[in-house]
Amino acid sequence: MVLSITQPMLKRILKTLIYLVLLLCLFTAGLVAYVWHYTKPRTIEHAQATIVLGAAAWGDYPSPVFKERINHAIHIYQNKLTHKLVFTGGTVKQGYATEGEVGARWAIRKGVPENDIYIEGTSRDTWHNLKNAHAILQQHNINSVIIVSDSFHLARAKIMARDLNFKVQVSPTPTSRYNNSTWTDKLGLYMREGYLILLHKYRYLTESDY
Repeated sequence: MVLSITQPMLKRILKTLIYLVLLLCLFTAGLVAYVWHYTKPRTIEHAQATIVLGAAAWGDYPSPVFKERINHAIHIYQNKLTHKLVFTGGTVKQGYATEGEVGARWAIRKGVPENDIYIEGTSRDTWHNLKNAHAILQQHNINSVIIVSDSFHLARAKIMARDLNFKVQVSPTPTSRYNNSTWTDKLGLYMREGYLILLHKYRYLTESDY
């Protein structure tokens, strides 16, 4: 039996497809706007600890992106908006210093006392940066945190931190190599972050060992 598609049926199918495409576009625009919202500088209040999300380390030195995050966290600490700094991130190669260790050493050189620093040195992504930091901070009854990273990264980081039951604020680095990106590149970053937010929520809700 051959199913014939009449003109009214074809119109309904096309209309439905158009609605679905429009909904997808609106949803994508909403995600991009959400990510963009957290790229803006904002006032922060005091929190017990500041978590610095990991970035590349070049041997024993932080990459320019990581250095900006570390220096911004030090600025927050020196202005007495936080008592502890948490440096996160593992290493891509066995035998090299972890991102967490590199960040801590840089902060100590800049005058932050070693006993005000915690190091998480095993994670390789944002979720485990925060999850492992959460385990460390729980041991010290610390729940309120400021998260420092590049601006485009913070919407996803805040969602993840809330899923870990942190009382969280975010603070973007005042300068970043990403600031000089074209609008096209920035839009690509925002769309990628939107996708990663959706992927995180899916894994958080469906994977027990995530």
